[in-house]
Amino acid sequence: MRVFQIQGQQTGTGGDSLRPIVMRVLVMGLAVFLAVTIVPGIESDSLGAGVAAVLVLTLLNTLIRPLLYLLAMPLIVVSLGLFMVVINALLLQLTAALVKGFTVTGFGASLWGALVISLVSSLLNMMLVIEHSRVGTNDHRPHRPPTIINPD
Repeated sequence: MRVFQIQGQQTGTGGDSLRPIVMRVLVMGLAVFLAVTIVPGIESDSLGAGVAAVLVLTLLNTLIRPLLYLLAMPLIVVSLGLFMVVINALLLQLTAALVKGFTVTGFGASLWGALVISLVSSLLNMMLVIEHSRVGTNDHRPHRPPTIINPD
């Protein structure tokens, strides 16, 4: 039974309100893990530093990135969207500055890391949307057969 609806997502007794947040963190975690594995110059000293980097980068992407995209809209349009990768690289550099044990050596590494993180998270998010559309809607009410008013 659903209790109320906030911004198009239903919340209530079903416990679905944390699912988008958890999925966002998991997708970002996998993307950052692949960037650390693939891109030379991005390193995590420990699992704790990697988890902290994922949480900080997810928070920065949620809160600061939309504002930066809005402010840099003319540059994004002129560069046909390529400046978004530069913004993501700057956020990755900021994450490395904030998290002890997570290092990004140079802007080139952060640029490649941002590209890997963007591509992996985009692909995973597309796969999740496709899977969610296959499963169907969140409407779990049983469907009753139609009522026949005039049987003749």
